[in-house]
Amino acid sequence: MIRASMVDPHEYRSRIVEISEHHSGQRLDNFLIAQLKGVPRSHIYRIVRTGQVRVNRSRAKPKSRLQLGDHVRIPPIRVATRPSPLITVGQRKVTQRILFEDDHLFMIDKPAGIAVHAGTTIPAGLIDWLRAARPEQEYLELVHRLDRDTSGCLLIAKSRNALIALQELLRQPGTRHRIRKSYLALVKGRWQGGPRHVNVALKKNMLRSGERLVRVSSDGQRAVSYFRPRVFFETATLIDVDLITGRTHQARVHAAYLGHPIGGDTKYGDKGFNTLMRERGLNRLFLHASRLEFRHPVTRRKITLNCPLPKELKTILHELESDAG
Repeated sequence: MIRASMVDPHEYRSRIVEISEHHSGQRLDNFLIAQLKGVPRSHIYRIVRTGQVRVNRSRAKPKSRLQLGDHVRIPPIRVATRPSPLITVGQRKVTQRILFEDDHLFMIDKPAGIAVHAGTTIPAGLIDWLRAARPEQEYLELVHRLDRDTSGCLLIAKSRNALIALQELLRQPGTRHRIRKSYLALVKGRWQGGPRHVNVALKKNMLRSGERLVRVSSDGQRAVSYFRPRVFFETATLIDVDLITGRTHQARVHAAYLGHPIGGDTKYGDKGFNTLMRERGLNRLFLHASRLEFRHPVTRRKITLNCPLPKELKTILHELESDAG
């Protein structure tokens, strides 16, 4: 916590912003989050809910889509100009992990253990850190998401047009122009039978505790994955996973469905296998977004981006190699 006496107060004055082509189609809450840097999300949702934010002089919901020429009234808000220690540490973490950048997008090698956005119990996520680190950048949005415990390739759009174009590619799983997402995973047991397609629908459920759980279900959403074994060990297999669709927890649930749950997966995994891997030093989910391939939304050039396997996961593979030797 920062004491009030240590904080320099700063006031966002009441203002009316006309929506340009740059922000047309954006959700109201995301627009406000970008405009009101340093203001907690909870406060932003509160001023929308209480009608202090107006769109064309009318109340609006957080999920409302802004249109070209809309006028958004933003009320006066007092915030701290000095960033919290959490945000400052996060800025350093993310800016050091940018592996590719141009005028339209960039890619970050996301570490495991970091959420991509804030939540009920998470005060700040990777996108919040990025916005704090790049105050001059008017627009920054996640193109897609990675689970908190998954590391690797994550795309960030610098413009609304780039975001829409890339997300449209994500919605075209059956075309050759889709975004190809490849992962590396260490799964239980020796893989049998070579490469394998999995076309099994998945459905999201919410437990009474509020925890999100995904299950195989005939009335769920279509989900397609392609598994290829890469390296065989005595008790595990390193595999490549291509996600043809991008459902929540897809790689983890499909791997468990095949009888080869991913190491370190406390939600869908095997307790005995997790214990065995923990003895080898695995203290996280062994799932890494290793590669992205897509057509650039502006230049149309084919882009291939790679994220190297983190050191802690390489160490596990060396341990398993030593066991075999």
